[in-house]
Amino acid sequence: MSDFEKELQDMADNVADQLEEQLPTIDEQKRIAAELKKLEEAGELTPEVLEKYFGKFNNKTDAPIH
Repeated sequence: MSDFEKELQDMADNVADQLEEQLPTIDEQKRIAAELKKLEEAGELTPEVLEKYFGKFNNKTDAPIH
């Protein structure tokens, strides 16, 4: 494996590890989805609410994850 391929693999492994640490469990995802659906039906789903739930997944770097 070339140095370039090894570096790419290391980057992919690091991103995968970071994503796994951040992802909520299935039960938490279901709870979040139900709450967001309820807020949407009430007309209270705002960008601020979405930021609360999904902002932590917004990677501040421009490095692609794929």
